[in-house]
Amino acid sequence: MPKAADSDSSPASLGGHAAENLVFIRQAMERGTTFTAVPGAGGCVMGAIALVAALVGSSQPTGDRWLLVWLAAAVAAAVAGLVTMARKARLAGATLTGANARRFAAGLAAPLVAGAAITYELWAVRNFTVMAPAWLLLYGAGVLTGGIFSVPAVRLMGALFMALGLLAILTPPDWGNIWLAIGFGGLQLGFGVYIARNHGG
Repeated sequence: MPKAADSDSSPASLGGHAAENLVFIRQAMERGTTFTAVPGAGGCVMGAIALVAALVGSSQPTGDRWLLVWLAAAVAAAVAGLVTMARKARLAGATLTGANARRFAAGLAAPLVAGAAITYELWAVRNFTVMAPAWLLLYGAGVLTGGIFSVPAVRLMGALFMALGLLAILTPPDWGNIWLAIGFGGLQLGFGVYIARNHGG
């Protein structure tokens, strides 16, 4: 009866190979349709920069100097994010000029450009208290939009940034620096650790 045993095991073996192939194809399709070079390590650095900015900014005597601190932090964080993103892409053998990378960049850049213009106008009319909720909402909108082409954690982070922006609107204007520390510092740092551990660095 060995022949009968072989005929019983063959379908099961073929079924197992088919299942493995389907898993491989699904994973390959997922990799092809998402931008996975969002850097967790870069998020950690960006979060640390924001926490320092919040600490330094809280002691500034004028709105102009407070704004200058956060603008310097934004430039430093952007450089850190771009450098670590390029490094992660290079290590993964991916490209930053592919279709998904371009879609991610376009989704992120549009709200950031709007944020820069709004910041200038708010500075011109000397209204510094609206900047914190505007930055959180627009950055969150950019991350959420760009995150459509990335892993789910990026979209969740964008949504939480927008939630913090709404809370910043509903709370006293003096709390703005605190909400920025929670968002650009704590939230960015926490998601950076998660992405670094679960999405390749």
